[in-house]
Amino acid sequence: MPQQELHRGRLLDHLHLVVTDLAAAKRFYQAALGALDIPLGGEGPDFFWADELFVSSRDSRAAQGHLTGRAHFAFQARDRAQVDAFHKAALAAGGRDNGAPGERPYHPGYYAGFVLDPDGNNVEAVFHGTAQRSAPSVKITF
Repeated sequence: MPQQELHRGRLLDHLHLVVTDLAAAKRFYQAALGALDIPLGGEGPDFFWADELFVSSRDSRAAQGHLTGRAHFAFQARDRAQVDAFHKAALAAGGRDNGAPGERPYHPGYYAGFVLDPDGNNVEAVFHGTAQRSAPSVKITF
């Protein structure tokens, strides 16, 4: 088995979505996350994952036969260009526009784009503007 790495220390520990069409979800998330330089971490016959995001079919043992319903979550982007690239890639991979990239009134410098995934989840990429971080995350290697 290949070595696994997790990144901890951000707000989300993990998010698990249960989707109706795993192939469509994989195309969407592979393109959208690829625009943010986040690769898929792995996959199996009824799931795939990338960092803290786990996506499975309703047939997976973890799903217990239930869809998750509509959710809203955001991925961090390094800059505005990466938000723009996320939005473009997600639309090209079957997403539906839910808010073109632009500044939002949440705080100064908040720049985000929103796309609905194939199951109607509201997926956001956000750049918070200039800020100082102690570290991007804590790296855990197994």
